Amino acid sequence: MPDVKKLLKKHDQLNHLDMAKVVSHVQRDKDDWVLNTIMLEGYDVPFRYSRKSVYRSLVGARVNLTYYPELKSIAGVQFETMTVVRIRRS
Repeated sequence: MPDVKKLLKKHDQLNHLDMAKVVSHVQRDKDDWVLNTIMLEGYDVPFRYSRKSVYRSLVGARVNLTYYPELKSIAGVQFETMTVVRIRRS
């Protein structure tokens, strides 16, 4: 946990969640990467991150996340997503 505190102190935009429950986890290929999107209980915003390989499903798992908010514009409409910097199973 000390390294999380260092990250949060160093970067103003970063946020951290502990023991968040994953209700949805989707993995899809994009070039050489696997794009992961998770939805958390109590949040209506997708959390996104990339990995080099497919990972087991996180549905029902509790996770610790370090992330920052990001606005994406699709067809002129703004959508808020969270870009995950660090994810760990709790």
